[in-house]
Amino acid sequence: MKFKLLSLAAIALSALTFTNAAEAQTISKDELIFLTSEWKGERFPDGRPKVPDDLIRRVKEIAIEEAWVVLQNEGYNCQFDGNWKMIHQDVPIAGRALTAQFMPSRPDVEKSIKERGAKDGRIGNTNSWPIDQLSKGDVYVADGFGKIAQGTLIGDNLGNSIFAKSGNGVIFDASSRDLEGLSKIEGFNAFVRDWDPSYLKDVFLSGLNTPIRIGRAIVLPGDLVLAKREGVIFIPAHLAEKVIVTAEFIALRDKFGIKMLKEGKYTPGQIDSQWSDTLKSDFMKWLDKNPGEIPMKRSELDEYMKKRTW
Repeated sequence: MKFKLLSLAAIALSALTFTNAAEAQTISKDELIFLTSEWKGERFPDGRPKVPDDLIRRVKEIAIEEAWVVLQNEGYNCQFDGNWKMIHQDVPIAGRALTAQFMPSRPDVEKSIKERGAKDGRIGNTNSWPIDQLSKGDVYVADGFGKIAQGTLIGDNLGNSIFAKSGNGVIFDASSRDLEGLSKIEGFNAFVRDWDPSYLKDVFLSGLNTPIRIGRAIVLPGDLVLAKREGVIFIPAHLAEKVIVTAEFIALRDKFGIKMLKEGKYTPGQIDSQWSDTLKSDFMKWLDKNPGEIPMKRSELDEYMKKRTW
């Protein structure tokens, strides 16, 4: 009986999947709000969390490792993925995730999606459709099931359109083409699995603005994306401020600690263990003398330090 119930559930889930694929690429606004219910701030009209622009600016300055540690401590163990190829080693990507899921072609489902898309005024191949949804500060994040040959989700034409709309780059668990042309878009970067000269083939858009998997990471629409040489980390919107402030504090603490070690004022054991009241006092004096080192508002830092165990 248990096996029968499981089988029926699997059949129902399968039917729902293909019904959704035929009827809509996007989940409803209510469903997206439900999935991101921990976020209490502003949202886009489609329900995506709208992480403030100031946090997007600040997240570029933190290290992937620092963000990873904070997320691990919060129990978020599946937010990072590595092993990427990129256009520029020194151009980070930071912004709000707009997600897309692609699948291998299935003629009946793909036909229905394209016909409906045409009625809605969509033109071109389905890999261009997510670009229409982009706004400033978005990062186009796509699950292209790791396809390389004929898995090229964009070339330089679409790359220029993406950058014009978002001012940002892309994260693709797939490939791209036209590396030379894409490299000429100043400020643009792309994290992909590989580069390939082929055209996209036997791939269609099955989900837009839905939860997706990127390698070993889960990504929800509105997550704060940070991509650097080490890899890509997806920070849940409701943890964005905590991750950034904590990472900024760690960086400040480390900068002060290194200075003290170089001056020989404290030993490595003193710096790397629970700080004494004297060490804390010296740190506070250093902050007062070096306000330009503080990346957040001083009031924000003071409030954070009240809650922190040193």
